[in-house]
Amino acid sequence: MNRRIPAIAFSTFREAVRDRVLYNLIFFVLLLVASAPLFGQISVGIERIFLINLGLSAISIFGIVIAIFIGIGLVSKEIEKKTLYTVLSRPVRRWEFIIGKYFGLAGTLVVNTFLMSVGFYTALLLLTRHLGRSKANILVAIYFIVLQFLIITAITLLFSSFSTPIESAVYALAMFIVGSFAEDLRGFAAIAHGPQAWLARAASYAVPNLGALNVVTRVSHDQIIPGSLIGMNTVYALFYVAVIVSGAVMIFEFRDLK
Repeated sequence: MNRRIPAIAFSTFREAVRDRVLYNLIFFVLLLVASAPLFGQISVGIERIFLINLGLSAISIFGIVIAIFIGIGLVSKEIEKKTLYTVLSRPVRRWEFIIGKYFGLAGTLVVNTFLMSVGFYTALLLLTRHLGRSKANILVAIYFIVLQFLIITAITLLFSSFSTPIESAVYALAMFIVGSFAEDLRGFAAIAHGPQAWLARAASYAVPNLGALNVVTRVSHDQIIPGSLIGMNTVYALFYVAVIVSGAVMIFEFRDLK
């Protein structure tokens, strides 16, 4: 059994904790819970919608920032500290190093999301006194947010495998922004003609379709999320992650580390 990948993943997770990434959750949870009573001053029925939008959006933004600004140093930091050469001098293959790094950061984001979700549910309970049927919908929205994190983590790791941290951050952020409007790109491609249509269509499929994973507004209005969408988004996210991580592995395998 390959124990090297879990060891690298755990080491990455532990390093993230040492960088005090998770300690920022304390501020997030306390702020969200403490602000919950303030929403009661808004018109009846609006405060719940506002809190769901605020809470889920905050979880998404906070996680994306972590994915990008920790992910950009996954490879470059190891090279700068010369620790990568020590790791690779052992019976550790390059692809194991990349995959272990990916799972380590992904695990960090999952833990972050879980703790932030606890704070969010606490604030929601303080405000509404009950969750009702919105509980399942909110869980689906959080699940989709985690899928977004997995995709952005893979993209950041891909860029960090061959570029500098600053360039990786810019590229990953650009992919996140463009991916949020992938559906609009496809709409533009449908009405455009010539090279513009081809370029727009190619770009819309190359970037992640993050818009399909954003159901915050639908959840806040108690719209049911169909099981078919959950299945399609899961398959899409896992396939996209597999392709991007495979690309990162291939690039890192042929990279000159001298």
